[in-house]
Amino acid sequence: MDERPRTPWEHRMETPLTLAALLFLASYAVRVLGRGLPEAVRDACLAVTSAAWAVFALDFAIRWRHSGKGLSFVRRHWLDAVVVVLPLLRPLQIVRTYDAVRRRHEQPRLSLHARVATYAGMSATLLGFAAALAVYQVERGQPHATIRTFGDSVWWACSTLATVGYGDVVPVTPLGRLVAVALMAYGLALLGAITGSFSSWMFQVFRRDDEERPPEDFPGAS
Repeated sequence: MDERPRTPWEHRMETPLTLAALLFLASYAVRVLGRGLPEAVRDACLAVTSAAWAVFALDFAIRWRHSGKGLSFVRRHWLDAVVVVLPLLRPLQIVRTYDAVRRRHEQPRLSLHARVATYAGMSATLLGFAAALAVYQVERGQPHATIRTFGDSVWWACSTLATVGYGDVVPVTPLGRLVAVALMAYGLALLGAITGSFSSWMFQVFRRDDEERPPEDFPGAS
């Protein structure tokens, strides 16, 4: 998570951005899963998703302009720029706000390993759900599609995030495969982060045990 000092504007926008992320995810889910809903309801959900995108784009534009750093601001805040372009990443704002609120209220910090597990789990759940919605939307009804229900899409998202890839259900559309590539990349990064954190935790445990072990327990000790 970003440990740099947050500006007053970022503090003020924490709640609006979190609400925008929640509304985006909820309205998008209704549009995808509520196929039998009246057209007016679906249009309202589309308006909400568009408004959520506008909030993220406006926030990024204002922070970029106030920074006075030109393209270097985009390079330092590349994830924010990607979130504006790729809607599926907007739910990550919920995770970022959770971390910022904990730091601002000086709540007890979790250990590094617990933080990795917590934030990885939250991110995987939000991104997996959003990706399952996106793939289900573009795959259903396609010729030769193997993802025919939302349950199929959730199963596919879980196996992809876990880097298992059973191959029983796979996207057949170009957009669905693009989402799959992004999810596979995140799954690999997630697996690497968790594995590295677990290995570091085990190393610390073994080293602490060795430091607490009486000298006479070591081979060759007199």
